Amino acid sequence: MNYDFKTIEKKWQKIWKENPDAWQAKDMSEKPKFYCLFEFPYPSGDGLHIGHLRGQTFADVIARKKRLEGFNVMNPIGWDAFGLPTENYAIKHKIHPSIATAINIKNFTRQEKMMGYLLDWSREINTTDLEYFKWTQWIFLKFYEHGLAYKAKMPINWCPQCKIGLANEEVIDGFCERCGTQTETREINQWMLKITAYADKLIEGLKNVDFPEQVKTQQINWIGRSEGAMIKFQILNTKCQIDVFTTRPDTLFGATYMVLSPNNKLIQELKNKISNINEVQKYIIKSNNSPQNLAKNKTGVELKGIKAVNPVNETEIPIWVSDYVLDDYGTGAIMAVPAHDERDYAFAKKFNLPITEVIQGGDINKSAYTDIENGILINSGEFSGLKVKDAIEKISLWLENNGIGKKEINYKLRDWVFSRQHYWGEPIPIIYCPNCGTVPLPENQLPLKLPGVEHYEPTNTGESPLSKMTDWVNTTCPKCYGKAIRETDTMPNWAGSSWYFLRYIDPQNTHEFASQDKLKYWMPVDLYEGGMEHTTLHLLYSRFWNQFLYDIGLVPFPEPYKKRVSHGIILASDNKKMSKSLGNIINPDEIIDVYGADTVRTFEMFIGPFDQAILWDPKGIKGVSRFLNKVRENILKPDSGNYDKILNANFQKTIKGVTSDIDNNCMNTAIAKLMNFNNFLSKCDKIPREVKKDFLIMLNIFAPHLTSELLEKQNIDVFTCFWPKFRKENLLDEELILPIQVNGKLRSTLIVNRNTSEKELKEIVVKDKRIAEILNNKKIIKIIIVPLKIISIVVK
Repeated sequence: MNYDFKTIEKKWQKIWKENPDAWQAKDMSEKPKFYCLFEFPYPSGDGLHIGHLRGQTFADVIARKKRLEGFNVMNPIGWDAFGLPTENYAIKHKIHPSIATAINIKNFTRQEKMMGYLLDWSREINTTDLEYFKWTQWIFLKFYEHGLAYKAKMPINWCPQCKIGLANEEVIDGFCERCGTQTETREINQWMLKITAYADKLIEGLKNVDFPEQVKTQQINWIGRSEGAMIKFQILNTKCQIDVFTTRPDTLFGATYMVLSPNNKLIQELKNKISNINEVQKYIIKSNNSPQNLAKNKTGVELKGIKAVNPVNETEIPIWVSDYVLDDYGTGAIMAVPAHDERDYAFAKKFNLPITEVIQGGDINKSAYTDIENGILINSGEFSGLKVKDAIEKISLWLENNGIGKKEINYKLRDWVFSRQHYWGEPIPIIYCPNCGTVPLPENQLPLKLPGVEHYEPTNTGESPLSKMTDWVNTTCPKCYGKAIRETDTMPNWAGSSWYFLRYIDPQNTHEFASQDKLKYWMPVDLYEGGMEHTTLHLLYSRFWNQFLYDIGLVPFPEPYKKRVSHGIILASDNKKMSKSLGNIINPDEIIDVYGADTVRTFEMFIGPFDQAILWDPKGIKGVSRFLNKVRENILKPDSGNYDKILNANFQKTIKGVTSDIDNNCMNTAIAKLMNFNNFLSKCDKIPREVKKDFLIMLNIFAPHLTSELLEKQNIDVFTCFWPKFRKENLLDEELILPIQVNGKLRSTLIVNRNTSEKELKEIVVKDKRIAEILNNKKIIKIIIVPLKIISIVVK
């Protein structure tokens, strides 16, 4: 008979709520601290779905185990509530975004509590609260004060659907990450954060943290640090030059043409000299309205009427425009060396451009030769005969000595576009005065609130909707007290999430974002659980903010997170990512109503390896439900006071295995070991009280409601317990516990000496009391022995 999970779960959630002192974190405790953090949710109108629960359940499991190990554990909760989805939801439902946010948070809160998570609600934060975004604005002003926030007119990615500018990180293959619309390029005045100033620190900091290698590699590649040379190519009969960054100055003699990106400013500067400027302009317009053509057929147009000069051999070479050159990498221009670059080779072949081999070893009739380890220079003047690595150094020096170029480090990373042209975000606390120029809002005027208005829809012009709100825009300059206007762009949704882990530490502080003493106690975060999709967005941004705050003496550690763990997504039964548009979202409310929170929690951790994408299996959850019901049956068996050698040895193996698996984030195999031991208990008529207790403590972190109920029946409070310790002395060193299967089903176990022969094992196993009863009147077909593992008997 199934246990009454609804009554039990309601009971224990009420007890935990009424007794927070039993489990909540204590600031400055003498216990060792453990700061367990999961990425705080964005409270959308859809509520949590079953896929969202995976990461949060993992964090709760770890937090519960750490409490049992004697740690002072902080596992807080908050809401990343500014941003475009809420604004769109509010527009659709004709309500104010603040009302939509409150409704959504209420629903999310209900779902979080329904799961039985021990979250510290006393530290709850909301990025849209005035007392929170006051400090977001304050930190922005610190960036401005230190020259790391600036405004610039520059080409940006523009989403015509969302009607906002996007950072590079928010554009996937030419399409808006959020809505999937093809982006355009527009030139708009934007606030920028100079994240490039921290490029090297962001790479260096990865050496001191425990992040998955995949995460480190993605961030390093995104930052894209390259050592090379900046080379000047003079444009014939003009005073203009093309500056090119290359990591391969050794191939300079093989540069046979130049390529500019579609938005390179030189094209407009030289338009009067370009004889086919109309053709070029048409190509640029077409290119800007299409995803960049990195992997497709190469396209381009020659800029007729102008040529560049190769500085090492004074050869005149043509200049082209093509979208395979990126606006935002290097200088937006390349020297094309088709003999030794695959993209240049494909372009040269398509447009019948010259290919000059300058590194020996390949066959340029077939493909570009790109070996930089073993190549020897040819057709390179005085540098012919040098190995590639030596040539890179010597040609770089020659360029510097002749005033043609210099060694330089380049980054793929670009400064962070920090302006958004929508309403529901933190107002940027800047004022424009005709007399004083750009003026930061004084600290005593923070927070700068959003105007309370009925209409806040995005404009079609690219201006923020705040620009229409003249009563709010028109203000007084805090310096000269003359007439002035406010900045009307808002911050991106990434702003509030770039420092929220600091605010959890001291959420009620009105004098500073967090006290130094509390920061020193709690930071850095010991474990941070989050999605791989945030690796080059939130995770990079928040590391940048923390490093900046460290540099100006406001936080005690340069890196905010000691360890990062990322979960794999749960796919819907149609093998696709859960999405409202696809109609395949599974609402946890419905599953919990049928099976209970403990079953859902345990299944979320059991469904497969935590870091891998896993298919939701409706049948599997039924098996977990049966497991928990069987646990209850076993625990309610009579206590045994007798010492059972086999049971105890088996249990010690379980403790060791479960502990090790959890410490290595292998939740699925930890639960499998608990299931195996529960099967063993099913064959026992009586079970020692101590075994019951420790088994329930291990299971408690996965299924806290049922196990708390069963422990209470033994007059045990889990919050006074400790995680079971593995006792090696209770193992059987020379002896071995072998499971015995009959026709594939586990029927008994056998303690034997490790050195027992197969012949002896076959004789012993048929004499085992339980096996003998099963074999009665049955014919043994064969006995299979897997050495040191298992004995399997096939009968008829």
